[in-house]
Amino acid sequence: MASKTSGDISEVKFLTVAEVASVMRVSKMTVYRLVHSGDLPAVRVGRSFRVSEEDVNEYLRKSFFQTG
Repeated sequence: MASKTSGDISEVKFLTVAEVASVMRVSKMTVYRLVHSGDLPAVRVGRSFRVSEEDVNEYLRKSFFQTG
């Protein structure tokens, strides 16, 4: 999805799965499903995942749909 064009990863803010779930107002399991399906890019750190805040915002932007 979204990626920094400058290549400087030091300015990227990473969120835990619990923080992403809180922002999106879904369960942690839903976030894990999105990560494992490839819909939400994540970085594996040890046994846990981190998701960039920019990728969360991009996923939410693309998820909006027009209602009738």
